[in-house]
Amino acid sequence: MSARAANRDQKERIRRKAAQLFARNGYHGTGVQALSEAVGLGRGALYHHIGSKETLLEEIVTPHIAAMIDLGEALLAQDLPATEKVRRLSRAQMRTLAEHLPEWTVFQRDATTLHGPVRARIFAARERFEAVWAAIVEEGVETGEFRRLDPVAIKGILGLHNYSYLWMRERGRLTPEEIADVFCDTILNGILS
Repeated sequence: MSARAANRDQKERIRRKAAQLFARNGYHGTGVQALSEAVGLGRGALYHHIGSKETLLEEIVTPHIAAMIDLGEALLAQDLPATEKVRRLSRAQMRTLAEHLPEWTVFQRDATTLHGPVRARIFAARERFEAVWAAIVEEGVETGEFRRLDPVAIKGILGLHNYSYLWMRERGRLTPEEIADVFCDTILNGILS
């Protein structure tokens, strides 16, 4: 293994461990010393790999939201009914959340506590993902599949998905895709009998 590959592996190991610690104890509740001990590196070696604790948090939370943005934007470009795009995006989001639960927890819970440029970049990604959902719904309005919604409805739809980190479990009764299907049935069909 090359030195570059070993460095990448080490950074990924640090990110995974930090995500678990941040998810369990909170970003502000996890000190650099605790992280250093958890990964078996001295503080100097740890800082060599992470740069700063804020940079580490950004590197933990942004890859998964960036992947969701890419997937959503690719869905927008496809010739599919908006209902199908909603289902596919919902299923992908719930799968991503399930596979990266510590990272998603940190993204939803701890990113709001940051300040400055890191917070701005994380929130820009969050807004871009919300814009993808809004664009899919707007497409459905334009094609006649959906009625026009108040913009707060998009926030509700996102909240339904995003805050699943609070109760989703690795070996829950439903798979992430089944949860997404329940969400989509509720969103698309409502709860009226």
